[in-house]
Amino acid sequence: MKSMNLLAFAVCSTDAALREQWPFPCGDIDRESIPVMLRRRSSQAMQLAFSAAITACKQAEIAPINLPTLFASVAGEIQTTDQLCHELVKADGVVSPSAFHNSVQNTVAGYWSIAHQSTQAATALAAGQKTCAMALQEAWCQLAVQGGDLLVVCYDERWPDYLAPGLGQSAAAIALLLTADDSRQGLARLGRPQRLPAGADSSEPLNFCTQPILEIAPLLGIVAAAMPSQNVSVALGSEWAVSLTI
Repeated sequence: MKSMNLLAFAVCSTDAALREQWPFPCGDIDRESIPVMLRRRSSQAMQLAFSAAITACKQAEIAPINLPTLFASVAGEIQTTDQLCHELVKADGVVSPSAFHNSVQNTVAGYWSIAHQSTQAATALAAGQKTCAMALQEAWCQLAVQGGDLLVVCYDERWPDYLAPGLGQSAAAIALLLTADDSRQGLARLGRPQRLPAGADSSEPLNFCTQPILEIAPLLGIVAAAMPSQNVSVALGSEWAVSLTI
């Protein structure tokens, strides 16, 4: 496989200022993207991921039931996990079974499979500050081995302020619909993520340091500009980069 073909992308954020700042369409949470039976127990993380994922599927005109998925998040269900920790230190130490059930890293991946009755493979990934780079690395590996299509969703809800001051301040999700099929009409071609040489300048004109999963946003800004025959290397944080061909 020479490259990953980007068929569609969608972005969702609860931050109105951030939505206006980005050079591509970005919507707010769409609660209708979550079936009624699951909506009551849905976290902000789940609402973000579902909203972006559904939009990308609609743009590519591909039914979710047919798609393997990769859900990548730095902190996962951090609000629910934080709530559980507060309950555990109380005198009785009793926690909600449903909250515990919804605190794991693959909560969103599991509910996505349930919501769309999908039996396709689902992957949940977390890699700290390198989450975006590792999500594209994993996507490359899966597509190179298995072919077909893959829905990749990088998401994070707002983190509790005291856990990591300055980080996780913007709740957002970015969904990419990728395929190994070069013959289909796509928006861009993505190469396999590569480590940046030591001492390389990885600075980007758009700095999204307040939320690590937004490091993929500058790449989408280039795609949205749609400049023909453009081939660039786009940094994903301070250590990784991906080649992008329009």
